Amino acid sequence: MHLFSTLPTLALVATAMAHAGPHDILSRSELSRRSAMGLKCRENVSQYHERRWKRNIDRRWHGHNTTFSVHTEAPFFETIQNDTCVLTPEVTEGPYVYPPSQTLRQDMTEGQPGVPLWLDIGVLDMATCEPLEDVLIDMWHCNATGSYSSFTHLSPNTPFAELLNELGINKTDYKIGITDLHTDNTTFLRGMWPTDKHGMMEMKTIFPGFYVERAIHIHVQVHTDWTLRENGTIVTGNVVSTGQLYFDEALEEKIMSLEPYASHTQINRTTNAEDSIFPYDTAGGFSPVVDIVPMDGKDVTKGMIGYITLGVDTSAVEHGDNYVGV
Repeated sequence: MHLFSTLPTLALVATAMAHAGPHDILSRSELSRRSAMGLKCRENVSQYHERRWKRNIDRRWHGHNTTFSVHTEAPFFETIQNDTCVLTPEVTEGPYVYPPSQTLRQDMTEGQPGVPLWLDIGVLDMATCEPLEDVLIDMWHCNATGSYSSFTHLSPNTPFAELLNELGINKTDYKIGITDLHTDNTTFLRGMWPTDKHGMMEMKTIFPGFYVERAIHIHVQVHTDWTLRENGTIVTGNVVSTGQLYFDEALEEKIMSLEPYASHTQINRTTNAEDSIFPYDTAGGFSPVVDIVPMDGKDVTKGMIGYITLGVDTSAVEHGDNYVGV
């Protein structure tokens, strides 16, 4: 079963229109109920901000190379922050989701070149406005030049509709979870880790690159009642939130001027303002933009720590297939 996070009306309607799927549009009363929950929790989350962990960045981060795993460390932000909005809208998980490649780990870089990024993510239960402990945060994104692991033979420079056409697949017949597009068994930039008692988790990765027709983003899902197979991949019955995380445009411009990002010249980068999904993700005051702190306190190009809060509605259950989207 799938559990939804709160959605502003515009975001849900537009997402359903842009990404054809079996989901029914929620009623206005249901959307109003969830919006009210979000407002209540946004006031509550400021209490967590007051308990922000005071920690010396230099003591923690210096002296580690880019392959250092942070699995023995607590998150940089001990409590959920209020610098971002509480809620991340439910949006498409995209065609590059591939559960067999998602692995329990806190360092998912696998040597991929790029600017180091440590993501601290907080998860808040909108029904109680309390942190959610031991929920599994599952994330994946493309590498510095736009390719996803498990799909490395698909061009990041070709629009998705054209890719389907090249593969002889009708877009109206394509369904995530049914139509298998994976081309290989690579696993880079895919990982998952559970939240601690503060509802926080941390993942080491690199700053994402971009591919055709989409702004720079990271896919994320939150799972409850999860178990693992022997190979470390997930067995789960509950998905409480599916969303996409973004970054500030000025930050993206700075990072994309560096190698290996700058070598991706085959297509123009889609900005947040140009992206077809981003405007709806921010409707209603919800912010899917990750807040960033330079790892050394000065220069983000040497590495950065990002944090964001995911608000999920554990009281609402939805059954059905996944959205189609990119």
